[in-house]
Amino acid sequence: MLSMKNLPSPVTLSETQYLDLRSSARVLEADGYGDKVLQLADGRIMKLFRLRHSLSSARWFPYSERFARNAEILRQREIPTVGDIGCFTLPSRERTGVLYQPLPGETLRRMGVAGQLTVADCAAAGHLIGELHHKGILFRSIHLGNIVKGTDGRLGLIDIADMSRQPFPLLKSQRLRNFQHLFRPDEDHVYLGREQKEALIDRYLEHAGPRLAGSSSFRRRIEALARLN
Repeated sequence: MLSMKNLPSPVTLSETQYLDLRSSARVLEADGYGDKVLQLADGRIMKLFRLRHSLSSARWFPYSERFARNAEILRQREIPTVGDIGCFTLPSRERTGVLYQPLPGETLRRMGVAGQLTVADCAAAGHLIGELHHKGILFRSIHLGNIVKGTDGRLGLIDIADMSRQPFPLLKSQRLRNFQHLFRPDEDHVYLGREQKEALIDRYLEHAGPRLAGSSSFRRRIEALARLN
């Protein structure tokens, strides 16, 4: 069973220490509020979370600690994800954050853009999502840019801060909202053909639990979200 005691204790990072790290880093993602994701000189990823307002639940359970907890949940279920996570606070910028080793491999989105995403890859994605849903894991940030095909061929998850688990399989409504998010980006439909989408859905239903495997109405609703009908 996962215990908060098993999670890394956050360290406090000073503004000087942060600028020191940033000086040799590559900014991977930023917005109007500043840096969001950096790649450090040693290859590690630094992800920053902004404290949005004083009443946010992130004040007492920071996204950095959720990120670390979620990584441990996935590891316990033998689902590949990022490793060697360290949590920190950056008071000078009202940020919390994580430092971690990236999951080696390539995202399915980048593979799709490069014309390298196969039907078998999509079937494996369906297997993974079905396993998550059946085990009660709701990965709200699910999309092809957050699913990585590792160097060992297995699929894993990144950007895992927004995830929750429950002691029973996800409800139909939760599953459908998750698929709505998965198939929302228009750019993914440029390289996702019918055969690839059908392979993903077929394999998903094989691993989503016996109650849903034979539900034609549920399948049709997923197909509609995948723009197959």
